[in-house]
Amino acid sequence: MRQGSVTRTTRETDIKASINLDGEGRSDISTGIAFMDHMLTLFAKHGKFDLEVSAKGDLEVDCHHTMEDLGLVLGEAIAQAVGDKKGIRRYGSFLLPMDECLVLSAVDLCGRPYLSWDAEFTVPRLGDMDTEMAKEFFYAVSYAAAMNLHLKVLTPGNNHHMMEAMFKAFGKALDMA
Repeated sequence: MRQGSVTRTTRETDIKASINLDGEGRSDISTGIAFMDHMLTLFAKHGKFDLEVSAKGDLEVDCHHTMEDLGLVLGEAIAQAVGDKKGIRRYGSFLLPMDECLVLSAVDLCGRPYLSWDAEFTVPRLGDMDTEMAKEFFYAVSYAAAMNLHLKVLTPGNNHHMMEAMFKAFGKALDMA
């Protein structure tokens, strides 16, 4: 089974994550950021990954450190789970419609980190999460996992729909890869 487990403790955060890439889409997520819990749950469900995440961060300051470190920990766990990459497809992409929105996610598990981001949100927050932190999260995932990741909102609309489509599409693209 392809699994990874990572713990990261800094002055700002204490985060643990484990992922089973050959799971069934089960999740147990507690980040202190309810909207991010929702997004990671959808990522796991649509990628068919079993995912456990426990995070404590300096949310009294803002969500920056927690979101960035979540990305680093998840990326490292993905890299562990992929291991030597034997038997993987390497590439995966998914075009996900969500109501009026359309989002593309493409993944290359090539060992070369890169994030291509094309998304603009028109609100500063979704629930208790700063929308600008989505890019920081995916940047950290792509670099810690050493993956090439493209996320592009092709048809924008409701900000919640755009964000949700990004996480679902990423899950599906990673599952294909």
